Amino acid sequence: MNPFQSLSDYEEFVYTLVQRFPDVLGSTLIVVRRGKRMATLQGEITFLQGYRITLKERLSFDEGSVVIEDYGYELWCKEIKISWYDAQPHPDDPALASTYPHHKHISPDIKHH
Repeated sequence: MNPFQSLSDYEEFVYTLVQRFPDVLGSTLIVVRRGKRMATLQGEITFLQGYRITLKERLSFDEGSVVIEDYGYELWCKEIKISWYDAQPHPDDPALASTYPHHKHISPDIKHH
C-alpha cells in the first residue's frame, strides 16, 4: 500500500525528514507543483560522515495517491560518487535490462572487499 495518499502527505514526509530521522543532518529537498496532476522533487539529503543522496523525481497524483513516474538518485561520500539508481533503459546490458525500470549502478572506482 502506498503511504502517500495525496501530494500533501508526500510533502509532509519530505519536509519533516530531519525531525523524523536522527541520521539525517539536513535536507534541501523541494517539491514543486507543475499543474493539477504533476510535481517534481529535487534536492539533497545529508547524513553523518560525509554521506549524501541527491534526488530528482517526477511525480503524478491523478487519483490521490502519489506515483513516482521517473527518478534519479545518487549516493555520494564526500566527493566520491558511490552508486546511483535510475529508470533509464539499458537494452545492451542484460543484467540491467532484466530489472528495468529499476536498477542500481555501482561506480567502477569503488573497491569491494
